[in-house]
Amino acid sequence: MKMYPLNSLSVLEAQEKQFRLVDIITKHMTGSEFLELGDLGLNKEINKPVKTEKVEKIIASFFNAEDCILTRGAGTQAIRWGILSSVKPNGKILVHDAPIYPTTEVNIKSMNLSIIKYNFNNLKGLSEILDDKELTFCLLQHTRQKPDDSYDLGEIIKKIKEIRKNIIILTDDNYAVMKVDKIGCELGADLSAFSTFKLLGPVGIGCLTGKKEFIEKVKKMNYSGGVQVQGYEAMEVLRGLVYAPVSLAIQAQENETLVKELTDRKKYPYIKNVFLGNAQSKVVLVEFKENIAEKLIKYAEELGALPNPVGAESKYEIPPLFYKVSGTFLKNDPTLKEKMIRINPNRSGSKTVIRILEQAYTKIMKE
Repeated sequence: MKMYPLNSLSVLEAQEKQFRLVDIITKHMTGSEFLELGDLGLNKEINKPVKTEKVEKIIASFFNAEDCILTRGAGTQAIRWGILSSVKPNGKILVHDAPIYPTTEVNIKSMNLSIIKYNFNNLKGLSEILDDKELTFCLLQHTRQKPDDSYDLGEIIKKIKEIRKNIIILTDDNYAVMKVDKIGCELGADLSAFSTFKLLGPVGIGCLTGKKEFIEKVKKMNYSGGVQVQGYEAMEVLRGLVYAPVSLAIQAQENETLVKELTDRKKYPYIKNVFLGNAQSKVVLVEFKENIAEKLIKYAEELGALPNPVGAESKYEIPPLFYKVSGTFLKNDPTLKEKMIRINPNRSGSKTVIRILEQAYTKIMKE
């Protein structure tokens, strides 16, 4: 199995993202303002908390976007608002020919959208697909949906816009933000959606950033005070974004160390293959020679590993994660459930991951 993971930022590159974000913060807030937790309720002039609007402007500036809105309902709701702002019910939506992420599929079905699938790993027949003038919207997932996905997001966006300039492109940038050099809206997409919970932020807050004409529509649809993200929550989002890039770059570094170490068949004879892949977050995928995946996850939890994600790389996930491969991967190959696991070091080092892996395997052998 050959996999094509996204290129991760180095620690030095991540530092530069952190420094740039802090520089932008100082241009939008005084020192005293930053030390405030944030206001509550609707400011009558902007119909949202003042701090929330300031944070949204900072995020838009950071991603070189025209506008931004923080949403309730995490990345799922940010994607939903992006779709609602851009395509009418019963319309057509172009997606990659792969299992659609379950919560995204709910959004599509709720609007009764006709799904047009195209394999973006090969762009040769794209012009024919885009000849359909009823097709006005495209949803692209930044990270991988199948083990063999190799497409380049920037290349796809550029090609689509060359063929149909006015087609609206929304990118699902979950698991890519602060890990890669640029997200969808920086590569030419109209909108980017992601969860800030996956970026050390508060539970349930999503972000939609991109062109003002679409963000303004979403703001009007989010008029009610009950759906507004409060000022203190927005500040939590901002603090998480500051610390996320370096933390995630260290995690990526440890992933690479793990792959190099675990490919030693003499030291780890029970391992068949080791891959670095995006499933959905960038993780180490370990394939065993025997069907021991579920047992190994059970014993790893007893040894301190997380048995399941919380928000997938949220601020609550500090020990390493030993878990089944993603649902979209299992749709593609159900047999992976018994023979493969994904490992995310989270905030741990590779030595901790290897110790837990070895001890869990020893417990299985003693059964």
